[in-house]
Amino acid sequence: MSGIETRTIVDINKEANRFRSSIVLRWDEKVIDVKSILGLSLTLLGSQSYALEIHGPDEAEAKAAMLAVFRKHHLTIEAM
Repeated sequence: MSGIETRTIVDINKEANRFRSSIVLRWDEKVIDVKSILGLSLTLLGSQSYALEIHGPDEAEAKAAMLAVFRKHHLTIEAM
């Protein structure tokens, strides 16, 4: 796989699936569910900067965790 390493994709996906909140990435007017490993794989291969949108009952905790995992893998992320 070119682009982002598989380990990074799995790590982000696993972290997102710990939460009940909806967690999506937005880029170029497209939206992908971070809990979908296939969609996440295709998204992270084609873009450098991401906007993260989180809504739900545990969104504060999810936001902190997701920002941390993106930073851990040196990915640029903007949380909305």
